[in-house]
Amino acid sequence: MKRTSKILAAALVALTGIFLSPARSADPADPAASTAAIKVAAAADLQYALEDLVKEYNTKNPTATVAVTYGSSGKFFAQLQNGAPFDIFLSADIEYPQKLEAAGLTIDKIFPYAVGRVVLWAPKTTPVDVQKLGIKSLLEPAVKKIAIANPEHAPYGRASVAALKSLGIYDQVQSKFVYGENIAQTAQFAQSGAADVGFVALALAVSPKMSNVGSYWEVPFDAYPRMDQAGVILKASGHLEAARAFRDFLFSPHGIEVLKKFGFSLPEK
Repeated sequence: MKRTSKILAAALVALTGIFLSPARSADPADPAASTAAIKVAAAADLQYALEDLVKEYNTKNPTATVAVTYGSSGKFFAQLQNGAPFDIFLSADIEYPQKLEAAGLTIDKIFPYAVGRVVLWAPKTTPVDVQKLGIKSLLEPAVKKIAIANPEHAPYGRASVAALKSLGIYDQVQSKFVYGENIAQTAQFAQSGAADVGFVALALAVSPKMSNVGSYWEVPFDAYPRMDQAGVILKASGHLEAARAFRDFLFSPHGIEVLKKFGFSLPEK
């Protein structure tokens, strides 16, 4: 009986130690610090760059899980206003993060991470030399449909429209537009033949999937408003330390190298 009592007492002491000991805080530098599944809502132009970065991050942090959903920044903005369960939002512009911050839905500061570039891309099947003709390609008889991201909710769509107006041919080509829900779908329209050419992100045009099957002309940088791309961590995130760790990884030497590789310029400090 005494032996049984001693065993029970020891067990109670052990359990008390477990429940009363302070919780270990997550350390972003510690690979084993978090097993949280970080959910990222990302602009579609980041698809290939983030695939590379997430793979590298998971290799260095084997217990971490990063799940990325790609889409239109404007649509993500609307979803996040209504409580969509994401930890990080990587927008194709800075205005949507600023609006979320103003609404009190973010934590920490907005972090500009890149500057986007717009290009006019054509598949090899389109008999127009976009590299030689530039914006005048759109006036060629062979170009009957032009893929463009929907400017109502896609920053790249707004930039493309601004460029066409700045270069003086918007009214001549507007009737040819085929709208994509985001820049990735817009690129798909141009690749698949649903459009003869398309205004896409440089980050997509230089990816192996597109660079091998077409060519592009870079729209003059001063023809459209500068596309500062920025991100935020959502206040509703249940994995703040893990989200901060992934944010910091974006600004690591490898993160910067990958963004440059996919045609992004870096924002000024």
